[in-house]
Amino acid sequence: MKVAVLFPKIFDFPFTYESKIEETLRPGDFVQAPFGSIELTGVIWPDQQKTEKKFQIKKISKKLNIKGLNKSMIDFITWFSKYNLVPLGMVLKMTLVNKDVVTKSFDKDFDKFEIKKKIKEFSLNEEQKKSLLFIRNLGEKYSVNVLEGITGSGKTLVYFERVKDIINKNKQALIMLPEIALTNQFRTRFQEYFGAEPAIWHSGTSKKNKSIIWKGILEGKIKIVIGARSSLLLPFKKLGLIVVDEEHDSSYKQDEGVSYNARDMAIARASFENIPINLVTSIPSIETFNNIVNKKYSITKLTKRYKSAALPKIEIINLHNEILEKGFWIAKKTINEVNKFLNKGDQVLFFLNRRGYSPFVLCKKCGIKFECPNCSINLNFHKKLNKLLCHHCGHKSILDRTCKDKNKCDLVFYGPGIERIFLELKKIYPNKRIEMFSSDTLKKNKFANLLISKVEKKEINILVGTQLLSKGFHFPKLNCIVVVDGDFSSHGYDLRSAEKNVQLYHQLSGRAGRTGNESAIYFQTYTPEDEILLNILKNNPQGFLEKELLLRKEKKLPPFYRLISLIISGTNEILIMKFAVAIKTKLPKINNINILGPVVAPINKIKKKYRCRILIRYPKNIFIQKYLAQFLNKIKIQAGIKLEVDVDPINFS
Repeated sequence: MKVAVLFPKIFDFPFTYESKIEETLRPGDFVQAPFGSIELTGVIWPDQQKTEKKFQIKKISKKLNIKGLNKSMIDFITWFSKYNLVPLGMVLKMTLVNKDVVTKSFDKDFDKFEIKKKIKEFSLNEEQKKSLLFIRNLGEKYSVNVLEGITGSGKTLVYFERVKDIINKNKQALIMLPEIALTNQFRTRFQEYFGAEPAIWHSGTSKKNKSIIWKGILEGKIKIVIGARSSLLLPFKKLGLIVVDEEHDSSYKQDEGVSYNARDMAIARASFENIPINLVTSIPSIETFNNIVNKKYSITKLTKRYKSAALPKIEIINLHNEILEKGFWIAKKTINEVNKFLNKGDQVLFFLNRRGYSPFVLCKKCGIKFECPNCSINLNFHKKLNKLLCHHCGHKSILDRTCKDKNKCDLVFYGPGIERIFLELKKIYPNKRIEMFSSDTLKKNKFANLLISKVEKKEINILVGTQLLSKGFHFPKLNCIVVVDGDFSSHGYDLRSAEKNVQLYHQLSGRAGRTGNESAIYFQTYTPEDEILLNILKNNPQGFLEKELLLRKEKKLPPFYRLISLIISGTNEILIMKFAVAIKTKLPKINNINILGPVVAPINKIKKKYRCRILIRYPKNIFIQKYLAQFLNKIKIQAGIKLEVDVDPINFS
């Protein structure tokens, strides 16, 4: 008997094997088989691959005594591969995690994840009860529901209740979060509600814990997983519900390695599993909003903050009317407003979405700009490390240079990062406890948890942070937020920049005043008439989304059209452009499909590789991947050139 075996390797097809083992082999079964000089774990695949006669057909070594992948999972892996133009074997590799996971046993390690009786009772208000009833009435078959609620309205409690419904029926649930590494508060709430340790899945989860969780899911012994992007490819035995929290967050798009949008793939998986999916958000993504308008998705809203806490007042501080001291970035009017809150014992957040001390350094004597030798961008100065860093390739260098007059350069630092704001605040408030909150300072979970604990215990007066602080944190005494740089006029090459800014600052404002105390958010700006800023001020995200939809439709952009980006990179700038031109001329000509470019990428060089882009724009009703896959399989890629495919791109750098 001949069977097809798919291996977790970079192949887009299974291999034909002979099976002479007594057990019947079915699609999804795990087997071991010789592959080259080694034994590999693979999966019996439903499609038989025709092996050429000159190849000797090898025999399967054994069937593994473990539950196999179900049909819906196989179908999803196949579709995922075709949609994202990723080799089938690579998708299986993402599912299997590591070569040892299938054969190891972890029976005793599942106990801590066992869902027990609730430890703490949570009461829902009338609005939450209404939303929960709406979601329950949608049933347990495939449907997409949007749970939209202003920040602090208690969305988490609503979907916790729905998750409880599902696991009480002996099914499993997946809760996806955009920033899984910073979930200490979420972990606490989960433990209080479900009486168990959450099974957390993300890149920082240890190999051992990943193996335990993977096996527990496959065997149905772990009921709930809290996961980042890759969790959607876990082999659930009986998945009953998917929740995508903060569905609008661009962190769900993976750009490096296998490129895919985890939110969209989660919706697809729910469809293959024939189960409901809940998209949770404070302001929907433009794609989700369009599906709501077209009634493809249902929606239920929470319009009041939990326990009727008021939203913070929003105020613009026009920097044209303020005189800033040389080298300072915080206006006196801002300080006066902040003092009112500090004097009451409230906590204050100074927000700047820019790491380091300064994003741009030059010598005013010789004019040299400190740029990355590997990337076509400026180096950021990090004063704490006393080093220049590249935020793309990780290059580090010391800020020490001899100028043309053989003396040291006379350095000028343009623009602030959060380190610079932190040091400025230290001078303004020498007696206050001030901490920084960014990916640089929170690389270790232990430190992150310690810092969060300090904020909760009111041991910190002032926080200086990046966008990490906008996501899901609950600080009861945080009642004042200052946006240091509220100028949004420069949108660059990101077609979603307006959408992202409205979502970010709406969410950020929701960190303040969550317990009902007087709260405020102040925007320092040189552009008080900026349309995005005025929209935030009006607190009318619906109006913004409606207007943005009309603009996208007019410009033939997503969600009305789809995009596929081809990124060509290499060490020879001329060679990659010639190759890109050759690709464009050979791409299949299909009606209503536009091929744009090739053009030099906005960031021309990253990690010593020059880059150019081709953008394919096509109507939503065409599945162009079929034609593109056939074309790409025939391309002979020259040595020194790399071709990457990004379906539904978000990053255009």
